[in-house]
Amino acid sequence: MILYEDDFVVAVAKPNNMLVHHSSMARNQADEQTLLELLHEQFENTYYPIHRLDRKTSGIVLCAKEKKVVSAFQELFTTNEIEKVYYGIVRGFSPENGVIDSPVKGRDANVHKEALTHFESITNVTLPIPVQPFSTSRYSLVKLLPKTGRMHQLRIHLNKINHPLIGDPKYGDRFHNRMFQAEFDVSNLFLHAASLSFTHPFLNTPVVIRCPFPRHWYKIAEQFQWKLP
Repeated sequence: MILYEDDFVVAVAKPNNMLVHHSSMARNQADEQTLLELLHEQFENTYYPIHRLDRKTSGIVLCAKEKKVVSAFQELFTTNEIEKVYYGIVRGFSPENGVIDSPVKGRDANVHKEALTHFESITNVTLPIPVQPFSTSRYSLVKLLPKTGRMHQLRIHLNKINHPLIGDPKYGDRFHNRMFQAEFDVSNLFLHAASLSFTHPFLNTPVVIRCPFPRHWYKIAEQFQWKLP
């Protein structure tokens, strides 16, 4: 789905469980279709990713139409001149708001890099469904504003404050992940890149791009009686 397009870039909605492009780090299969391959197949054009999302994360991916304009947009991310808003569903009742300032490992697994995430809790719910070791289960909807763009940053940061994302097989809680699969038939990661806001480096105009939530978010929102942002 195309969310935004001009002469320089196109923003598309990436579904859960799809790579942006082939990568040796992603352990992808040779025949696994990536987002860039899908775009090329549908529009018969070559696009150049300006940033990345994890395979399991859904939401906005911004791509350049020409390689020569990539650096100008990447500079927005590097200098924190672009506001990224994510939403996640986490285990437990998360704090009303806060800042997570904790280094995470970059793509070079031996090096920790500074990472900063602001967050606020939107709503929460208690379910009469037992999840080990408790007789009930509690969840929160959180808004996340990463100020840096490290690999797995949000997933790692939320785990560090003991509120891991639901559906996260690496940093999450396997008991709660299993409950979502058993009770709701949902196994996707609940992390969604919902919006990007920036001043266009070539058009010098404000741009706000929003991405609808995937279908499984609405399924859970109905179960929890939540209204999604």
